[in-house]
Amino acid sequence: MRHANRYRAVAIALIALGVASSSAFAAQQRCGWYLNPTPGNLLLADKDGHWWITSQGQARGPDADGAADKAPRFDDKQYVETQPNGRGYGCACLTVEIDPAHQRIKSISEGHTIPLARCRADKALPRPEM
Repeated sequence: MRHANRYRAVAIALIALGVASSSAFAAQQRCGWYLNPTPGNLLLADKDGHWWITSQGQARGPDADGAADKAPRFDDKQYVETQPNGRGYGCACLTVEIDPAHQRIKSISEGHTIPLARCRADKALPRPEM
């Protein structure tokens, strides 16, 4: 009987661990600074840190699925160009699946712009570093 209780406890712990780890990969909305600092590098900086979407040479892992076709489209009034060729930042919300261990976005299912003023007013967001 003692062994049965021990096995039951281990089984419950493994199930709980599986549920916790799978929830990290569930779709969630994240809002913050959408950064394009250099060619091939895209990030979302939110209250939890900097989430890599794409990285030049895939130094930080594979590019997020949907990075090209689900990314937000900024107009000139809602995007700050800091360098030629469109490098800069805007404010956006993305519906994503993340890999928290590598601070990486695995996939984007939706992305839309939000006013720059919203990110500027959000004290929980880091300042956009470019």
